[in-house]
Amino acid sequence: MARIKTRTATDGTFRYTAEVRLKGYPAQTATFKRKTDANKWIQDTESAIREGRHFKTVEAKKHTFADLVDRYIKDVLPTKPKQAVRQKMQLEWWSEKMGVYLLSDVTPALIVQYRNELSTGMTYRGTQRSPATVVRYMAALSHAFSIAVNEWEWLEDSPTRKVKNPTESDGRVRFLDDDERAKLLAACKESSNPLLYPCVILALSTGMRQGELMGLKWPDVNLKDNYLILHKTKNGTRRRVPLAGHGLELLREHAKVRRLDTQLLFPGKVHADKPMLLRGAFTEALKAAEITDFHWHDLRHCTASYLAMNGASLAEIAEILGHKTLQMVKRYAHLSDGHVSSVIESMNAKIFGGV
Repeated sequence: MARIKTRTATDGTFRYTAEVRLKGYPAQTATFKRKTDANKWIQDTESAIREGRHFKTVEAKKHTFADLVDRYIKDVLPTKPKQAVRQKMQLEWWSEKMGVYLLSDVTPALIVQYRNELSTGMTYRGTQRSPATVVRYMAALSHAFSIAVNEWEWLEDSPTRKVKNPTESDGRVRFLDDDERAKLLAACKESSNPLLYPCVILALSTGMRQGELMGLKWPDVNLKDNYLILHKTKNGTRRRVPLAGHGLELLREHAKVRRLDTQLLFPGKVHADKPMLLRGAFTEALKAAEITDFHWHDLRHCTASYLAMNGASLAEIAEILGHKTLQMVKRYAHLSDGHVSSVIESMNAKIFGGV
């Protein structure tokens, strides 16, 4: 039911107070100087209530973007412990820029303005943010808005839906050639840290991330059947990692001298319950081997590249590295061109061989 009440203002003009009452919803009122505006408001409000849009619009005018970020950090981030620190930093950056705006005033154009500022800004290290970094900031923002839309009903729709992400590059592919690999392994053998060499070998032979490798515990290692289980991975799923060759041999030797005061395979010298830090030793080994532009994570690129060059399919590489999709391993596709060519040659020989 809707009605309009007319009253005379102190200046002698009329005011029209429109009221909408629908069963199951609180009454809504608004005052206008023109009766035609009041009638239009009634029609729009009744339609919005029936379609479930009205109260989301009202909520959007009650809360600022800072309110959204504060609630998301408080209620949602505790359920995402692995991403909590990074996403908190990203959302606080957005809040610093847009926090004072009501949610109803956060438009795609406003987000684009600050996305562009983010793209041209500098990191704390003094380098320009990469497109990949901007994409991560946008992802954090998008998820916060999605929660506000779907769970809190603070918004009718997410303004990020109309904002495009910057185009990411194909990704870094830096791997060691045969000569570089030999020099690095020789330097690792000469390192003052005796665990550097087996850790580098395991990283190269399995494709494990540094955090996965250094977080390994003995109960997760099966030296009888030659595999280990990673319980905590970047994508949140468990992964079975096969062990073979020199890496397996080194791990078996390492098991003979394992420490009894910790379950970690590679515990720290001071704190047995924390993984050993290899950064300094690895940096020194790279320096001794005269290898530049190379980081620990590039060992993972080496594994993928060597797999591709030895005929592994992208699906197989993705499974070994623990990627859920093929997108991340497409950067190695060019390295398996020879394998692809042989597959094409074999197929053609079978179907056209007798022609």
